[in-house]
Amino acid sequence: MSKKNYLGLKSCKIIIYMRNNYIILLLSIIPIAAISCRRESKNAQKKLEVVTYKEFKRFVQKTGYVTDAEKFGWSIVQQDVFNFIKVDSAHWRMPDGLHAPLSENLPVTQVSYNDAMAYCAWSGTELPSYDQYWELIKDDERVVIANHLAPISAADEANILGNVWEITRTLRGNEIRLAGGSLFCSSTTCHGTSKEREVYVDKQTGNMHIGFAVIR
Repeated sequence: MSKKNYLGLKSCKIIIYMRNNYIILLLSIIPIAAISCRRESKNAQKKLEVVTYKEFKRFVQKTGYVTDAEKFGWSIVQQDVFNFIKVDSAHWRMPDGLHAPLSENLPVTQVSYNDAMAYCAWSGTELPSYDQYWELIKDDERVVIANHLAPISAADEANILGNVWEITRTLRGNEIRLAGGSLFCSSTTCHGTSKEREVYVDKQTGNMHIGFAVIR
């Protein structure tokens, strides 16, 4: 019997009766049970985590990756829910085009779908689909940063919902769907913190209020 067939069995109870007529039957069942239990354990452990400036910085340092905003030499800086401007030199290192983030624990922003996918390939993580996003955040009880009541807040202190929009892998043609809303969203404006809200951007778009979270 291969040892690998029995990995992940800590949460499973398998009883083997060493009786002549049953031993062959039970041994043929064990590998199937082991695989089933391993999959169940893997799914139960899935969690969504916002990628921080610190984590993205490490990725860039290790790989030399250049983001879409850096290639273009400009990106979008959102001023409020209705107004935005094009700013030269705005990218993940200087989201507003002038200043570095105040904390390395803030969500990384000014990143595109392409940038997020590159990070996932390097880190062995994955972007959630739109539906996965809402399923994985449902038990997050931290404060929701919305209604412009606070600035962009540290990823370990704020609810994944709100704060900054998250990129998902749900596509519509060449566009990707954003989830969760940002600090600007409210029930009277963008409704981004509602699952029913539809916001799509192209795969190269960055914004001071767009980041991403990954499934680990």
